[in-house]
Amino acid sequence: MAAHNLAELDPCLLAKIKQIHLRAKHLVSDVFASEYLSAFKGQGMEFEEVREYIPGDDVRHIDWNVTARSDRPFIKTYRDERELTVMFLIDVSASLRWGSTDVFKNEVAAELSAVLAYAALKNNDKVGLIIFSDQVEHFVPPKKGRGHTWQIIRDILTFTGHDRKTDLNVPLRFLNQVIKKKTVCFLISDFLTTGYEHLLSSAAQRHDLVAVSLVDPLEKALPPLGQICWQDAESGEILDVDTRDAAFLKRYHKMQQSSQQSLDHFFKRHRIDHLAVQCGKPYIGDILRLFKGREKMRTRRH
Repeated sequence: MAAHNLAELDPCLLAKIKQIHLRAKHLVSDVFASEYLSAFKGQGMEFEEVREYIPGDDVRHIDWNVTARSDRPFIKTYRDERELTVMFLIDVSASLRWGSTDVFKNEVAAELSAVLAYAALKNNDKVGLIIFSDQVEHFVPPKKGRGHTWQIIRDILTFTGHDRKTDLNVPLRFLNQVIKKKTVCFLISDFLTTGYEHLLSSAAQRHDLVAVSLVDPLEKALPPLGQICWQDAESGEILDVDTRDAAFLKRYHKMQQSSQQSLDHFFKRHRIDHLAVQCGKPYIGDILRLFKGREKMRTRRH
């Protein structure tokens, strides 16, 4: 199902979209935008000018031709080639369309994407979009401009997927086919699938990839609600479970903890930046910490 024209939407959905839109715009303060700029710099350096040498300058940048003509040392200065391409890879499978708090996972994904898209807009970056389930459902090629960025935000907020299941390999293959140059990628999913590890690690070597995992509180711990009927959102499988059963709760918590630890270890092992977002809780501080961590790592490398 394609993204909707806003005039065709249900008034309740339209109100929710406008609320997310305004909140995202409000959250992207000057501080947030500057931290984004520091965390995601350009892919190279461009020559800017020649100026007279100042003690402490890197002697490797001395322009010997100008120096010989002027009898005084001059150096070449450079600036970041700032323009970036930012791609959002957004999971719209069935497991994103639920939540135990006042927001569903897909609403958190939409707001997160909107916040990051506004930061990209403020820094004049190109922005593109891949919406996926177990197929690529919607693609917007990267472009610049306020109107284009707003259209991407609207597409994210209004899109409804065709398929229930998730296949992370699908958007990663598509990304490599349509985007030839290195780009900044935000992969937003709950990662409730398997078999993607090889392609994800390869994509991280080719692109500057940030994995954003969405977790609902009930996926971390179950309250003792008694006998419940539990349906897997993607497979449709139905299970009857007793949440007062201490042995069951222990197994469930251990399984969820092990799954989260495996995901964390995978990202660390392959040096993939990872942002874990718990639905229903503030996340801007987590994003800023990620940005600052990237800036520190960049400083160490240089």
